[in-house]
Amino acid sequence: MGLALVLALTALRLALGPALIWMAHDGRAGAPAVLVCLVAFGSDYFDGVLARRWGVDTAAVRRFDSATDTVFFLCAAWAAWHLHADLLRPWVWMALAVVALEIARYALDLAKFRREAAYHAWSAKAWGLSLFAALIGLLGFGSAVPLVPLALGLGVIADVEGLAISLMLPAWTHDVKSVLHAVRVRAEHRA
Repeated sequence: MGLALVLALTALRLALGPALIWMAHDGRAGAPAVLVCLVAFGSDYFDGVLARRWGVDTAAVRRFDSATDTVFFLCAAWAAWHLHADLLRPWVWMALAVVALEIARYALDLAKFRREAAYHAWSAKAWGLSLFAALIGLLGFGSAVPLVPLALGLGVIADVEGLAISLMLPAWTHDVKSVLHAVRVRAEHRA
């Protein structure tokens, strides 16, 4: 039952991304968009907490969680652009840098490990939290500054760290909290 609930929470977030697209397509934001973002944040938080508590935080569950985050935030980015392109234009170069780094990470991980990473690093958690805050500011209140550039800056940092972790690890590993943890994993592998 624990695994089913964890997967349901993750799948909920997967469904909420298209809900944001639908709302944006209809020109709706405000309180409903904030509610969607808060529910998505709650599902992201609790699926991980419950998976660890119930011992079902397997590599497959972590990979599903990471892939779901990517889908949700791609949908959210489309919705944000559709509703507030004028507010986001000054930060397009940062967004493109994050997208390029994300693509580089996926390409490296697929080439090296034959699957995507699921590190759940601290920098990625900070980035995710900042993305939710930026989405709430943007979709709920029509405000981009300072949360959007902060989130994009943290995205660059998280992706650079993710690339560094992938380059350091000798084999695919999930739940690597930082580059320092990757150094330890590499040293243990050599020993």
